[in-house]
Amino acid sequence: MKWKTQLTELLNCDYPILQGALSRIGNWKFAAAVSEAGAHGCLTAAVSMTPEKLRDDIRRCKDATDKDFGVNITVGMCPHIDEMLEVVLDEGIEVIETAVFTADEYGKRIKDAGRKWIHKTATLKHALHAEKQGADAVMLVGLEGIGFKNVLQLPTMTTIAWAAKHIKVPIIAAGGIGDARTFLGALALGAEGVMMGTAFMATRECPISDRFKEKMVKAFPDNPHLRHRVLAPPNPGDYEAVMKKRGEMPLPNWLTALERVMLKHDDWEIAPEMWNEDYDRLSNMMSFGVTYVDHIPTVKEFVDNIIEGADNIINGWEFLKRRP
Repeated sequence: MKWKTQLTELLNCDYPILQGALSRIGNWKFAAAVSEAGAHGCLTAAVSMTPEKLRDDIRRCKDATDKDFGVNITVGMCPHIDEMLEVVLDEGIEVIETAVFTADEYGKRIKDAGRKWIHKTATLKHALHAEKQGADAVMLVGLEGIGFKNVLQLPTMTTIAWAAKHIKVPIIAAGGIGDARTFLGALALGAEGVMMGTAFMATRECPISDRFKEKMVKAFPDNPHLRHRVLAPPNPGDYEAVMKKRGEMPLPNWLTALERVMLKHDDWEIAPEMWNEDYDRLSNMMSFGVTYVDHIPTVKEFVDNIIEGADNIINGWEFLKRRP
C-alpha cells in the first residue's frame, strides 16, 4: 500500500523514506534503484565531480527510472557548486537537497526557480533558520547518525520530538534509523518521513565492497569503537585546534579536517578536499543503523520489508482497535 504523508506529497513518492546522500557513494544507479522501490532516491552532485558529468548522470538516472529523484548539493563539500546547481535546475530536477552549512543563497535560487528545497542539518537552531528562509522541509540528523557531526547534536528521539514542537514544515528524521520500528518511531515523534544512510548502504545496489557490507552485518551498536566514534564528543584539544584553522585553510579541506575531528580520527590534520577524500575510509563509516542490518537485501526488498513490517506492527496494536 502507499503511505500518504506531507512528505510523500512533497516528493511524489509512495513511501516517506529518503536515501541518504552518502558522500562518494550516492551515484545515479543507486538513486534510481531507491526511487524504483517507491522511496525517494538521491543523486549526490559531488559524486559526479564536474557539471558536465552531473548532467550526464542526471539523464542516465532519468533513463533508468520514471520515478522522481532528488539531487544533493552540500555546501562546502560539492565542487563547482554554482555550476552544479545550474545544471540541476536546467535538467528540471524538482527536489534539491542542501546540507551542512546555512544555504540561504542556494535555497533562494532553488525557490526562485520554482523547485522544492530540503535542507539537512544537525540542530534545531539551523533547521528553524532554514524554515524561515523558505525551505519546504527540513532534515534533522540525530547523534546516532554518522558523517558530518555537530558538537551541539542531540540524540534522534530528543531532536525530532523537540523540533516537532517548533517547526511547521515537514520534518525528516535521520540518525540510527533502519527498520520498521525505528521508521514508525520517527513518525510517532512528529516526523513526516525518515532518511536512512547506513541501512541503505547494506543493500546489494550500494557501490561499496561486499566485504564492508558483511562487516556491517556483523557489527553491533555496543561495540566500544563504534560507540565511541558515533556518540562520544570530540577530543577538546583537537576540536580547539581545528577551529583555530578555520579561515586559514580552504573550506573544502577544513571541512574534511573538522569531520575527522568530530569522528575522532587521529589523522585529522591530513585533510584533502572533501570530494577527494579516500573512498575506502568514507565507505567504512557506519551509524547506529547497523543495529538493524542482519543480511544484504536488494533495495526493493529492504524498502518492502520496512513498509510490510510497519503495516504488521500497526495492525497488531490491539489497543488501537479497542478505541471507541
